[in-house]
Amino acid sequence: MDTELARTFLVVVEVGSFMQAAERLSVSQTTVTARIKTLEAQLGRTLFDRGRHGALLTLEGRRFERHAQALIQVWERAQHEVNMAPEQRQMLAVGGEQSLWSPLLLNWLVWMRQHHPDIGLRTHVEEPASLLDKVERGLLDFAVMYSPLYHPDLATELLQQERLIMVSTEPEGAISAPDRYVYVDWGDEFSRRHDQAFPTLRRSNVFVGLGPLALSFILQAGGAGYFRERAVRPYLARGELHRVPLAPEFPYPSYVVWSRERQPDGLVEAIDGLRSVLD
Repeated sequence: MDTELARTFLVVVEVGSFMQAAERLSVSQTTVTARIKTLEAQLGRTLFDRGRHGALLTLEGRRFERHAQALIQVWERAQHEVNMAPEQRQMLAVGGEQSLWSPLLLNWLVWMRQHHPDIGLRTHVEEPASLLDKVERGLLDFAVMYSPLYHPDLATELLQQERLIMVSTEPEGAISAPDRYVYVDWGDEFSRRHDQAFPTLRRSNVFVGLGPLALSFILQAGGAGYFRERAVRPYLARGELHRVPLAPEFPYPSYVVWSRERQPDGLVEAIDGLRSVLD
């Protein structure tokens, strides 16, 4: 299977230039051009419009992009499964939103290694829409995410009902100044509710996309922000952090999603493991 054509296509899409794609791939620009021409000949369509502003996707190119990504992922999965150790009976591809990997999915990985070492694992960090799409298409066996949209072909189970609470390093939970507030990216729904409740805190000086990183930051540098209640509970007990009085709480449930039709060997054990690490 010649995946170099699809890989080259995706690099050109990412950098927007045949010349920059050649530099990224450590090949000549002539090689990149030849690969794209070969791909276009196989598909019978032009994939890029080339001009002074670089290489822009055509309508057909945009349509092919998600298929190119799928080709690469299917090939990588096939390579992993063919090369599994003899003692492994199954390879599972698992995805999750970034903030769910620490600690939930990290604890789950440890649990799987301890209880089911015969199940191989491939892990992915993706955005919610991408996770749902890949579970639907069979590129992922299941995904762990926040607030998935309903899909008739996908099964969804609530894993945990977390709460996001505002905490501060200041005594009595005060926020000494807006520039001491850390805006943590907990997703679109949180952003909507947060910005309605705190319009003056929308433009924080510090924006962090990962909850554990933001928590480490305010513990060292001081400040305030929203965090999962379970994560900050030990710091509240030790007096290192304080609840901010009257600050609203926001629900933050997490779910596991899998295909109703495709349920590979090991899926039941893996989902049981998710439930176990939550107990």
